[in-house]
Amino acid sequence: MSISASSAAAGPSVGRSLFYLVVAGVAWGTAGAAASLVYRVSDIGPLSLSFWRCAGGLVLLLGALGLRRRRAAKAATTYFAEVTAEPRRRRLIRVLGTGVGLAVFQSAYFAAVEETGLAVGTVVTLGAGPVLIALGARLTMGERLGGSGLIAVVGALAGLVVLVLGGDGATVRPAGIAYAVLAAAGYAAITLLTRRLGRDGGTADSLSTTAWAFAVAGLCVLPLAAAEGLLPHTAEPAQVLWLLLYVAAVPTALAYALYFAGAAVVRSATVSVIMLLEPVSAAVIAVGLLGEQLTVATVAGTLLLLAAVVGLATAEARLASGRRKAAVLA
Repeated sequence: MSISASSAAAGPSVGRSLFYLVVAGVAWGTAGAAASLVYRVSDIGPLSLSFWRCAGGLVLLLGALGLRRRRAAKAATTYFAEVTAEPRRRRLIRVLGTGVGLAVFQSAYFAAVEETGLAVGTVVTLGAGPVLIALGARLTMGERLGGSGLIAVVGALAGLVVLVLGGDGATVRPAGIAYAVLAAAGYAAITLLTRRLGRDGGTADSLSTTAWAFAVAGLCVLPLAAAEGLLPHTAEPAQVLWLLLYVAAVPTALAYALYFAGAAVVRSATVSVIMLLEPVSAAVIAVGLLGEQLTVATVAGTLLLLAAVVGLATAEARLASGRRKAAVLA
C-alpha cells in the first residue's frame, strides 16, 4: 500500500516514473492474493503474517540501503548529507508514527482479506483510505475539501453502504469491512503525518525512514503475533515459505522502492489514480485465480469507491493548479 514521501535527489524521467508506479500498484495488489493462498494451506493468522512481512521487508530494505550507500561512496556524492538533514526529534516522530501506522494498516488489511476475501477487503481499504485522508486533512490541517471533494466523500460512503447492505453475506462480511476501514485508518494516519511534517520543510530519506518504520511495525506486532502463533502449521511448508518470501520481496521491498522513485517525480493526484491499479489487480486475481464471487451490489459499491478516489484526485489537481496560478499572479 502506498505512503506519501518526498525526496531531495534527482529522480528518473517521467515515463520511467510512471512505469515504476504501475509496477508498484500491481505488485501491491498481489499481497492480499499471496495472503489468501497462505491462509488456504496453513493456520497462520493475520498478525503473524504481518510480522513476517515487516521482518522480511526490513531485511531486504536494509540490503538495498547498504547497496545505495556503497554506490554513493564510489560516486563521492553528498546525497545522504542532503536527505538526512531532518531534525532528530522530527525524524523520530516520523519513524515511530509511520511504524505504528504500518502495524495497524497491514495487520488489519490481512485480517480483512481473511474475513471477507481479497477483492472486497482490498477495495474497501483502498477506497476508504483517500476519503479518511481528505476528512483528516480538513479536521487537523484545515485543508478545504471543495465541492468536488465533498461529492467524492459522499460517493465513497455510499459505496461502503452498498457493499455492506447489498453484498452477499458469504462474500461481504461486516467484520471484514470493519477491518478494512481500520486498515484504511492506519494508512490515512501515515499519509497525514507525512503531509503534516512536510509542511515544516526539510527533507527525509524515504527509503531509510520506511526501513526503520518496518522495524517499529514488526516490534509492535511481535507480541500479538507470538500469542497468535508465529510459526504456521502446514502440510505444505515449502509453499508457505515461498509465499512469505514473495510477500516480503515483491509487494514490500520492491514495490516501496519503485513507489518512492516514481512518486518523487509524478504529481500526487496522478499517483493516486495510478494506484487504483492495486484494488483493480486484486479484484482480477480474486475472481480469476482464487474463484471469489462478486455480486452486482459488490461491483456497484466497488465502482462507487473507485470513482470517489478519482474524484478526490481530480479535486486535488484543481486545487494545486489554483495555488500555482495564484503564486504566479502574486
